[in-house]
Amino acid sequence: MASILYLSLLMVLSLSEAQPPDQPTMSALRTALTGLDWPPTGDVSDYCSWRGIKCDSNQSVIELDLSRRNLQGNLSSISGLALLRVLDLSFNSFVGSIPDSLESLSLLEILDFSSNKFEGPIIPGLGRLSGLKSLNLSYNFLTGRIPDEMKSIEGLEELQLSGNNLSGSIPLWLVGPIPGSIFFSGRLEILILTLNELNGSIPDSIGNCRGLSNVRIGNNRLTGPVPEAIGKVSGLTYFEADNNRLSGGVSLGFARCMNLTLLNLASNQLSSVIPPELGWLKNLQELIISDNGLTGEIPMSLLTCKSLNKLDLSNNGFNGSLPRGLCNGTRLQFLLLNGNSLTGEVPPEIGNCGRLLQLQLGGNYLTGLIPPDVGRMKNLQIALNLSFNGFKGPIPRDLGKLDKLVSLDVSNNQLTGSVPAELKGMLSLIEVNFSNNLLMGPIPIFGPFQKSLSSSFLGNKGLCGYPLNQSCDGSYGVEENHHKVSYKIVLAVIGSGLTVFMAVMVVVVLFMVRERQEMAAKAAAAAEGNEISNAPLVVVGNVFVENLKQAIDLESAVKASLKDSNKVGSGTFSTTYKAVMPSGLVLSVKQLKSIDRTVVHYQTKMVRELERLGNLCHENLMRPIGYVIYEDVALLLHHHMLNGTLFRLLHESSKLDFEPDWPRRLSIAVGIAEGLAFLHHVAIIHLDISSCNVFLDAGFKPLIGEIEVAKLLDPSKGTASISAVAGSFGYIPPEYAYTMQVTAPGNVYSYGVVLLEILTSRPPVDEAFGEGIDLVKWVHGASGRGETPEQIMDSRLSTVSFAWRRQMLGVLKVAMSCTETTPAKRPKMKKVVEMLLEAK
Repeated sequence: MASILYLSLLMVLSLSEAQPPDQPTMSALRTALTGLDWPPTGDVSDYCSWRGIKCDSNQSVIELDLSRRNLQGNLSSISGLALLRVLDLSFNSFVGSIPDSLESLSLLEILDFSSNKFEGPIIPGLGRLSGLKSLNLSYNFLTGRIPDEMKSIEGLEELQLSGNNLSGSIPLWLVGPIPGSIFFSGRLEILILTLNELNGSIPDSIGNCRGLSNVRIGNNRLTGPVPEAIGKVSGLTYFEADNNRLSGGVSLGFARCMNLTLLNLASNQLSSVIPPELGWLKNLQELIISDNGLTGEIPMSLLTCKSLNKLDLSNNGFNGSLPRGLCNGTRLQFLLLNGNSLTGEVPPEIGNCGRLLQLQLGGNYLTGLIPPDVGRMKNLQIALNLSFNGFKGPIPRDLGKLDKLVSLDVSNNQLTGSVPAELKGMLSLIEVNFSNNLLMGPIPIFGPFQKSLSSSFLGNKGLCGYPLNQSCDGSYGVEENHHKVSYKIVLAVIGSGLTVFMAVMVVVVLFMVRERQEMAAKAAAAAEGNEISNAPLVVVGNVFVENLKQAIDLESAVKASLKDSNKVGSGTFSTTYKAVMPSGLVLSVKQLKSIDRTVVHYQTKMVRELERLGNLCHENLMRPIGYVIYEDVALLLHHHMLNGTLFRLLHESSKLDFEPDWPRRLSIAVGIAEGLAFLHHVAIIHLDISSCNVFLDAGFKPLIGEIEVAKLLDPSKGTASISAVAGSFGYIPPEYAYTMQVTAPGNVYSYGVVLLEILTSRPPVDEAFGEGIDLVKWVHGASGRGETPEQIMDSRLSTVSFAWRRQMLGVLKVAMSCTETTPAKRPKMKKVVEMLLEAK
């Protein structure tokens, strides 16, 4: 009897030892969740082979990835996975509160619950997950404050909470110095620590990270100088440390960062002079050092930075005169030198700054005449500010040629003469200021002048007319001699009669001309089929950017989208129109190609998606600045991209005036890759990656457009359920023909095609490749044709220098990898970014 009992006990022990440790939990989880593609019934012991499960050698579950499966159900049983390190439930349909039982997962390192429908507060128990490195709870319905208990997660590297309904302030426990240890490994590539309470100095150990490309540490309380060791960071592209308390001079180390495209040190406590060695930076596009204590003259060497697009040295102590060759060979569009101690005259060569959109010279000690050459800067749009200087003489009549200018300020000078009638040619003018000068005579009758406040003209004793209270009836400035007064009264009476007669004749003539013009316009509009009687009623609309709300008129955007003459392009999912606001602001209006009255049926959901898209934050994504919905039409409002699309840069501009621009192309390629990597990180798959959907801003920074367009076209569905053709011809991955699903590897393929365009300057589809052959097949078939890689690449670029050729060969390898036929062989976008930076 004893032996039988012993054998039975031994059998039970053997069975318990054979059972995998997480089998009961996985069995419970399979029952609790709906929508799983795991085996619905039967043996559970093989759970380590199920999709989304990763186990260690003891069959303990260490990773659980159930993202993008439209799952629902109870999650409490997950707490039984004691060794779990990665838990990704993003992009599903889970509802209710975050389970309190999660706090028992003590080894958890990555927790991603983004893009679900979780509600209620963030549970304080998450603060007990001391090993957590990444926490993403974005795009849910969470409410309340960020719990203070989370400050216990000392190793937390990534925290994403956007797209919720959280309240309160950012916790003060996001403080302290930048730890030097984060640079010790030398592998750090991106550092973004903006908008915190960081203090102390920038560690010298930053020089260990030669591949560090992006440093953004603005809006903190950092002190001390930028270390000279920054010069060892050879891969540095962006450096932003504005709104801190940094001191010392502009670090000479920056001059050794040859890939630097943006340097922003605004609003610090810097002193001394700008090192002339910054002129070595041939790729520098933006130099922003405003609101510091810098002195000396503007270095002539900066004018050799041919890529320089924005120079902001405002509110410092710079002296000396304006260099005559200020815009020679540069691409300057923003020149901000206001609030300094500049002297001398403005050289006539200022007219050579033909690309300038904004010129700020106010608050200096400039003298002499305002050169009429300013009128040659036809692209001036944002502002021309010459206020608070010592300018004398008349206002140049040539300023009237600036028909795009929105703001003109010549106040607080010693200008004389009248306000020229030619200024009526400034058709886009909104804001003017002529105050505190020596101007005289009547103010011209011109809409922008009449709409201005009287303060815009005060301080000129000789000016009269509206909006001033001083009338121009002849009583002002008349001598006291009786005979002269009588004589002038007679002349005034005669003149008044003639004036009335002439005015009536002018009105009649203008009426007749106006009537003819209107008839001609109506006839032309009817002939084109574009006659617009009454603009449709705007149902709902919003502008996300607060300081643009006054400048954007939603009805004007609607009217612009109704005219074929405003059409600038048409894509797979939308048509784009150019719209000029009454304020002079130029917008791109994207009209979505709605189907099955989507806007009517899902208006609320669409508005929510638009608001969410407006909050999607990455520098290489083209986010809408607003939207308009009318009838069954949705319009997205975007900033107008002055440099158009990447397709235009590669395949249209090069035909006319080719310029070897490999560094710019490589920078664009990296920017697109970073934007796509971010999208994939937040579980967004792009439907139409192409060079036509990459837009270039004034500084040629790439912005990916057409993001999340699937949800806007039909908010009732997700990206994975789109059955229509997704993508542009030549960019669609081969597997799409039989899967009909857009995927992250498919995005990588499309991006690879864009890379090949950048390398070869050839379009994705060209008859020159041969029948049935696109760019990818042509490139991959080069070896079979006996061609070398050099024969594939654009020789106008690859033969410029050995360094360019070497970089292009490195990027070609990346493109070949991205366009592999088998999706599994393609790298992830995060890896693509790494490989591109290695090629640089």
